[in-house]
Amino acid sequence: MPFFRELKVAFYSLARTRGLTITVILTLALGIGANAAMFSLVRGVLLRPLVNRDENRLVYIRQSAPGLGDENVTFSVPEIQDLRARVKTLSAFGDFSTTGFSMVGLGEPRQVRGGVVGGSYFEVMGLHPVLGRLLDMRDDGPSAAGAVVLTYRFWTTALKSDPSVIGKSVRLDSALGARTATIVGVLEPSVPYPAETEIIGNVVTSPHHLSATMLTGRVHHMTELFGRLAPGVNLDQARAELKAVYGSMLKEHPEAYSPKADFRIEARLLHDQITSRARTVLLVLLAASALVFIIACSNVANLILARTVRREGELAIRAALGASAGTLRRMLLTESLLLCGAGAALGVMIAHPLVAILARYASRFSVRALDLTVDSSLLWVGVALAIVAAVILAFVPRLPSSDTDHGISLSSGSVRITGSTSRRQRIFVVTQIAASFVLLAGASMLLKTLLALQRTQTRLDTDHVIALEVPVISYGKTPDQIAGFYRETIRRVSELPGVDKVAVGTFVPWRDAGSLGPGLQFTAEGNVRGPGEEDPLAQFRSVSPGFFAALGVPIIAGRDFNDSDRQGSEPVVIISQSVAQRMFPNQDAVNRHLTWTDPVIKFIPGFDAAPRRIVGVFADVDDEHIVPGPLLTVYHPFEQIMLGGNLFVHAHSDPYALVTPITRIIHDMSAEQPVEHAATLKDIRAEVLTPDRLNSLVSGVFAAVALLIAVVGVAGVLAFSVSSRTREFGIRLALGSLPGHLLRGVIAEGAVMTTAGVLAGAAFGYILARLAGSYFPDVKMPGATVVVVAAFVMLMAAVIASMLPAARAARVNVVQALHSD
Repeated sequence: MPFFRELKVAFYSLARTRGLTITVILTLALGIGANAAMFSLVRGVLLRPLVNRDENRLVYIRQSAPGLGDENVTFSVPEIQDLRARVKTLSAFGDFSTTGFSMVGLGEPRQVRGGVVGGSYFEVMGLHPVLGRLLDMRDDGPSAAGAVVLTYRFWTTALKSDPSVIGKSVRLDSALGARTATIVGVLEPSVPYPAETEIIGNVVTSPHHLSATMLTGRVHHMTELFGRLAPGVNLDQARAELKAVYGSMLKEHPEAYSPKADFRIEARLLHDQITSRARTVLLVLLAASALVFIIACSNVANLILARTVRREGELAIRAALGASAGTLRRMLLTESLLLCGAGAALGVMIAHPLVAILARYASRFSVRALDLTVDSSLLWVGVALAIVAAVILAFVPRLPSSDTDHGISLSSGSVRITGSTSRRQRIFVVTQIAASFVLLAGASMLLKTLLALQRTQTRLDTDHVIALEVPVISYGKTPDQIAGFYRETIRRVSELPGVDKVAVGTFVPWRDAGSLGPGLQFTAEGNVRGPGEEDPLAQFRSVSPGFFAALGVPIIAGRDFNDSDRQGSEPVVIISQSVAQRMFPNQDAVNRHLTWTDPVIKFIPGFDAAPRRIVGVFADVDDEHIVPGPLLTVYHPFEQIMLGGNLFVHAHSDPYALVTPITRIIHDMSAEQPVEHAATLKDIRAEVLTPDRLNSLVSGVFAAVALLIAVVGVAGVLAFSVSSRTREFGIRLALGSLPGHLLRGVIAEGAVMTTAGVLAGAAFGYILARLAGSYFPDVKMPGATVVVVAAFVMLMAAVIASMLPAARAARVNVVQALHSD
């Protein structure tokens, strides 16, 4: 029979069972669509080549200090100079530092995140301009003119792809000074690594980077480092030489590398480094979508089995009329291809918008997802999955056999379920439940973690405090004028209706986490170090008077800062309760002295090694971690060390209603002052929790879909079992069996299948988690509570699904059942 005729016959055959056909197509569409979308996302984020020239030779070099809990220490200029001079397996090095600028000259003043690079950076990275030129060796050195390159995303979004920006001058303000720079080009679309920046400038655009002090500061780590493998050199050779050279540097400069810090160096391909953060998340979700596909195919296989059993008479007649096993199997394969083809077509249609949704989710873990586009791979994945599903479904049913005990008999025109079919159906149901249980346990673990994070008490009044970024503008201003600007801002904002308290600080809780590294070493009056012990690390903060009151932090001892704590007055500090307990156990810390001993303080303006009198002790505020701990923190008066400005406003009404009047006040005082990123502390914390929330949501959706399909599968198998055992139930009722016994028996049958599936899923999940954990350290084993809860949910869902077919069994009409076959 020609193939097209077989398709026509298959179409009419499926049309006679529209309900089953639609169910199969929708189930397959769900499984195929989820997998096609996830594969497109994984391909776009993890597998897609970079635009960088010869990306397989581009290396990211990382320095870490595990002893300090710092996975990326970055590099200082002397360290980079040593590596450039000694490492021969890398033909060139490129450096990249991240900093913040207030940019004036392109419309409204705005705060931009900038990169500062040497002249070799773009050549090493293998990038090209789409407009103008990129920075090169002509832009190096202290006498070079300021020059910046715009990133493609910033140019297209903020500047609407305006080509006239080339050649325009902008002023770049920072806390340490201002520089003028010319826009020389626009970078091609590329992955913004190591940070998503709006502009990239040469060294002279940043006074701090141009500082002569920095050039001799081996401990002043602030620069990311990239390299390009020399011809004929592989990554392992480069790693070996880097580690050898780095070992020599550690021996030559022991004063710069603390033994406790355990400094190390590592190199990996840039592509692998860029995708590392998203890799675990996406591969876990790809595995989840694969489980959904397995569940969908198992469910559809059960439906096909049920349909085949109902077609026993038809298949037996075809076999008796001479149809070979190959002919019958080809007929089933044609029907399966038709079903799976329709499911794949609908699945690809579903996958197209699903890719956009998943891309927004994945952008939290990788900026590559922002530029993700759907290509032909989506179609090919759908076709491949459809063919796999069609082959599975075509070979699941058992064909007619001459063995009437185990095959299909012509002795009756009725439908009779065979033991083989029943066993297969139960195997498929157990498979569905096992896969669903794995997804449900994983989603429950993520949800439990999220709920624990959300319930954590922060000790701050997060609902009523709003933070606004008001960066220091030093252009044309003396330190006294800058301090006066913030004092006047606090005074005017305090007079607004609805405002309770106003303060300034350098650090926004949770949003700026990790930006200042693991902390700075310090000591205190009377503290004596033990043999081999090093000074502890504390976080540095700079705040104005009223900061603690504005955020709702209680005082333990002493006083808050006041207006007399300014430039030129006695150096004072406030410490957290953990610092007081660590350095002054069972003593009064107020009026004792604290001294910074970290060698990096000489590179921070306003810092020196002079002792500072402790004037107050406040309760611990862990503004670094979502789950708070005993963070050692030292606070300085803002007017003694002004490194950055954030306005904190405590309001007794809606804090967001104050943003417009606050912005108006600040712009009236200085039209060039940016005011950005207004958000309550509650929303800032929620933003930090967004990746955890998205993980829980996406995994929960996968688990819910899988659970629904599995429950439908349990109900379907039991319903088919009840319909095929109608005569048996009628006989049992006629012999005196109670309907309740039949009800409990069918429910017990569903519970047994579910229990078997849960046990199989627990074993499979354990093996899968152990295997994944050996490759992905972020994958964790769910706790016993999570497993028990997931098992309970599965069992209850199966029991509920069993009730309908069980009730049907209990309501069997004895007379009709005895007259049935």
